[in-house]
Amino acid sequence: MFDKPIVMLDFETTGLSPANGDRITEVAALRIVEGRVTERYVSLVNCGARIPYFISELTGISQAMVDAAPPVERVLPQLLDFIGSDALSAHNASFDEKFLKAEAERLGLATAHEGLVCSLKLSRRVFPGLSSYKLGLLSGQLGIRFRSAAHRAESDAEVAAEVLIHIARHLGHAYGFASLAPQLLVSMNKLSAAKVPAYLRQVADAELLAKKPPQSA
Repeated sequence: MFDKPIVMLDFETTGLSPANGDRITEVAALRIVEGRVTERYVSLVNCGARIPYFISELTGISQAMVDAAPPVERVLPQLLDFIGSDALSAHNASFDEKFLKAEAERLGLATAHEGLVCSLKLSRRVFPGLSSYKLGLLSGQLGIRFRSAAHRAESDAEVAAEVLIHIARHLGHAYGFASLAPQLLVSMNKLSAAKVPAYLRQVADAELLAKKPPQSA
């Protein structure tokens, strides 16, 4: 499946941009080893921020819940330790990464993950032509169901992890990959959808050639 662990991350937040003062309210980080989730870090987060009414309505996370939650000064170091140097993934990954980096910088900390894998971009490249790539609609098209309410960090992270595992299985069947390197997925994110099939065939052919025993003289 994957030849190195990948951590699927999801934040619930007070808004769309840390640059505008928005903060995190909940986090879920799920470590995927080979083809299954083996560890998880989940917590509500108290950043001392006010939650807009429409965000509470969307997520079900109330002001009282975050006011009673562990402070960000405790959660962020634990989260960064959990992620470590593994590759990081998220659905619309640039959103979650910018919040991770912003919260870390506030505390004088640094991220150490190696590579960012966006399951939304991958889905567009591997399954072109679907009607929607939003997590809730995409997962339904792939036959993946939410086990609990959407717009909560752990629930969204679980579904995104299943989407990523589904993508890996599809690529293994379609191109003959025994395992996938996170860096391959990072490289796919940077290509247009039209270029991905040729790129994957090239990588698969190179792997097959490398496995062939040398010809005897």
